[in-house]
Order: sequence, then C-alpha cells, then structure tokens
Amino acid sequence: MEFLGHSTWVLVHIALFSGLCFAADPFVNFELTYSFITASPLGVPQQVIAVNGNFPGHPLNVTTNNNVVVNVTNKLNEDLLITWPGVQMRRNSWQDGVLGTNCPIPSKWKWDYQFQVKDQIGSFFYFPSLNFQRAAGGFGSFIITNRPVISLPFAAPDGDIILLIGDWYTQNHTALRQTLDAGKDLGMPDGVLINGKGPYRYNTTLVPDGIAYETVSVEPGKTYRVRVHNVGISTSLNFRIQNHNMLLVETEGHYTSQQNYSNLDIHVGQSYTFLVTMDQNASTDYYIVASARFVNESLWQRVTGVAVLQYSNSKGAATGPLPPGPDDLYDKTFSMNQARSIRQNVSASGARPNPQGSFHYGSINVTDTYVLRSMPLVTINNTLRATFNGISFVNPETPIRLADQHKVKGAYKLDYPKKPLTGAPKLDISVINGTYKGFIEVILQNNDTIMQSFHMDGYSFFVVGMDYGNWTESSRGTYNKWDAIARCTAQVFPGAWTAVLISLDNAGAWNLRVENLDRWYLGQETYMRIVNPEENGETEFSAPSNILYCGALKNLQGSQNSSNAPMLITGWKLKLFFTLLLTLSAAISISC
Repeated sequence: MEFLGHSTWVLVHIALFSGLCFAADPFVNFELTYSFITASPLGVPQQVIAVNGNFPGHPLNVTTNNNVVVNVTNKLNEDLLITWPGVQMRRNSWQDGVLGTNCPIPSKWKWDYQFQVKDQIGSFFYFPSLNFQRAAGGFGSFIITNRPVISLPFAAPDGDIILLIGDWYTQNHTALRQTLDAGKDLGMPDGVLINGKGPYRYNTTLVPDGIAYETVSVEPGKTYRVRVHNVGISTSLNFRIQNHNMLLVETEGHYTSQQNYSNLDIHVGQSYTFLVTMDQNASTDYYIVASARFVNESLWQRVTGVAVLQYSNSKGAATGPLPPGPDDLYDKTFSMNQARSIRQNVSASGARPNPQGSFHYGSINVTDTYVLRSMPLVTINNTLRATFNGISFVNPETPIRLADQHKVKGAYKLDYPKKPLTGAPKLDISVINGTYKGFIEVILQNNDTIMQSFHMDGYSFFVVGMDYGNWTESSRGTYNKWDAIARCTAQVFPGAWTAVLISLDNAGAWNLRVENLDRWYLGQETYMRIVNPEENGETEFSAPSNILYCGALKNLQGSQNSSNAPMLITGWKLKLFFTLLLTLSAAISISC
C-alpha cells in the first residue's frame, strides 16, 4: 500500500511579478529519475520503466496554489516527456509534456518542469507521453490537497490509500509498438496490475504461484480516502471492494454528489476518490478487484486484478470466488446510467471558498460547436491509423506555441473541420483554432467498436449528456444544465455520443486525445490553439528560460553542458538557491 508523501518540501515566499509586493505561494520540489529496470509483475521477467527506482512511481503530494518544480532525469535510451493530465497548467501550456507543446527530453538529459497548481484540488496521475512508454510504467499518482482554509465536504478521513489499476502486457513497450506499426491488434492483455503488482492467487488455475500482490492494511472502524486511477492501455475496468460500500466524493478535481456504489466502471485515464469505512467483522481478508469490462468474461478471466484488504484483526486469508461485477456484456445501459449518476456537488467549495455550482454553465450561450467522430481503424498510405473527423494527426516537428513565438511557417495548420470530413481519411497537422473566452460545445461521436476515453489537457469540461445512437441537435434537450460533473476525461461508449461544454479561458495549445493508448499512438488526437488577440503578457506566460528546441529550431539548442543549454540547479545547489530566495522573501516582506 502506498501512502501520500515521499516529497521534499521547500517553502519560498517571494514576489513573482514585477511591480507587485506580496508573499507568493510555496514552492514544492521533486526529483524524478526515469530508468529501465527488470520486474516480473505477472511472473514473467520484463523491462519496465521505474521512477527513482520504483515501479510504479511514488505519489507526488502538493497543495492548492503550490508552485511545483519537478526535475526529471532521463536515463532511458529514448526521448522522454512527462505529462500531467488534469493539472491545468494555467496560462502555461509550455509545461504540459506532450509533443505539441514540448520538445522531448533527450536520453541522458535533465529538464525542470515548473508550474503552479492554481485553484485546483483532486486526484490525478502523471505518466510518460511518448513512444507508448506508459505501457511500460513510469506513472504515479499526483494529488492536490485542499488548503486548510477550505473545508472538505466530508469528515476528514483517517488515512489515504492510492490504487493504480490498469491492464498489462508481458511484452515490452517496444514490442507492443512494433505490433501496432505492423498494422496488427495488440490482442487481449495478459492481466491487470494493482500498484504494479499482479493478482492475489484467488484461483490456483488462473493465477500461478509466486506472484507478488498488493496488500492494503487498515484498522477496523476507520474511514479511508481511496484514490483509484486507471493508468492502463485500453481496458475499462470495474472496481469493487468485497462487502464494502464505496462513497464517491471526488473525480478529477471536482467534488461529486455523495452516493454509495458497490462497484464502479473506471475507464482508461479516469480517476475517482471514495470514502470507504472498515465496518466488516474481519472474519477473513477481503478482495479488492479490478476486472475487464464489456468483454466475454469466460475468455478474459485472466484480465483481472486482485489485491487484498486486510484488517489488523483479520482472522484469515481471503478465500472463495471474487465478488461478481456487472453481468451486462450485451447491454451497456447499466454502465451508461452509472456514468450519468455521477453529478457535481454544487454546494461544496473546491479550491476556492465559492461553491462549485456558482458557475452557471447551463445559462451561457454556446459560441461554437465541434463534432469529433471516431471511426474504426483505417489504412492511410499503407499504414493502419486512427482518426478524428477523418484526420489522423501527425505531431508537428516544432511545438505549436514555440513555432508561433519564432514565426515558423508551416509547422501546423489552423483548419480543423468542425464536422467529419466527407472525403478519404488523411494524415494532417491540422489543429483547432479556439476563440479565447469562447464557450464551446464538443460532441464526441464514437462510431468505433470499442469504448473510448476522451481527454483534454488544460481544462475541465462539463459532461452534459450521453446516449446511444448518433447525436442530433434535438439531443440538446437531454442535457444536464445544472449539476453535470466537471472533469478532464470522459467515457464515450461505442455506437454512442458524449457531449461536453468547455469555457476557453486558459490560453495556450492544448492536446485533445483519446486516452486509449493504442488509438492515441495511431493518431487519434489534435490540439486546440487558444490565443488572446490582445495578449499583454497577463493571459499566457512566455516560454520558460530552460526551453528545449527541436524541429525547425533545433539549431538553437546546444548540448546540455554547453553555454547555450538551459542551466539546471539540482541537489545542494537547489537547496542553497531556495535558501537565498527565502532570505530575499523575508526582506521583501519587511519592506512591504
């Protein structure tokens, strides 16, 4: 079991903006070293990506409005970027960690991410965004806790538990990548991991002996905050804890209306927070289960993660069959109704004192509508590709805002279609030209045969509706205009649509993608470029001083040890640097 912590805190109070004199928010510093190690989570030795030698990575715990500095060392033999889905990077898409916003960190290099978790709370996770690397690990939980001045909408829990669940293959990520490059399907996963470990041996036929499994130790009568993230590749998972109700309280940065679930579908890229009270008699340990959804369970039995919930007064090991999940292979109504039941707690305060429901999204006029349609995989130029609106995205060689800053022509095109193209599918570098301060409607029409998770960086969006069939304008009559959940990753059922509303108040270039790793790798993504035409330095930060260069600007990048490379301050020098800043802060505070 992993508890929050494992961080180095550095508190700094300094005036961040010229002309202003105030104590700034604290700085929090982390150092993450990415490397390959050998592990056997399913009993087969394989290469996985470790963070500081750990698989998975330790959780990063910060507080609302903290300034976060993450020094990443790339000891892999390939390029690296770390992305932080759900962390909004206000005015600062330079730190988002995807190819449309950042040049990659070369092998053997270091690079500092520097961003503020402005006005946010909630459960998120980080992971490597390039080259199918998430299939090898490199992920960890990213938790933003409330400031003490903001009350929780529930009693403070007695402890925190983090569970990273996800489907897993025993092949290395490079082999999986080659399979996709060859135009083949990845096939059924080899299992499901919980916190990087295989299943408890609940069945001697399905689970071989010697598999390490996760044990969550708890005290009877206490209530724990359980944060669950689906960090997998492509499989939706049903999560449940034997004989325990799970009170849903938060998802991806927003408090939910509180209701109990005996099980909940968690789709790829999604995060949920539950309160779970240890109110059973502990006659035995209890199963924690994450099992594959919307598949033939008799064929997919091995794709089940099993951990153990162990009371301190437990009288024996968990035995017997697993608690059953939903039995609805051919009827998705249960899962969609469950998704619709997740509503926003409109009276609770989030990161700010004002209630979440004070933003009356349902009364705002929509300024633009985009219909993004997913289709089954297609062949383009003899290569299997995934598409939105008939376009399979090709990442620009020069990141979008970097190309803007240096006036690089032809790096991308601002001509993304608002509706699906009628011609043949194509490869393109087309991005959406978003209007700053606009309020847009995005219809996610999934005409593919698989469940998909849609994600947008830099934003939370309101999930106002979903249904089976094709969306039409009359579908707006079914929208929830009062307490729709705001989140950053929404499920889109096959043969169905999901509608979201987005307030475009965060300037920058932001990735829109499916979190299904195979489809994302094959091009099912684009970006939305949002620029304030009256930009005066207040609505979007300029490029950081340690910016990396690539593509048309690669000649501007020196080696890491050259005078043209960004200066990196680490170790004792970093501590000395922050000590000097703290001293300067004190002087500034006195002068104020």
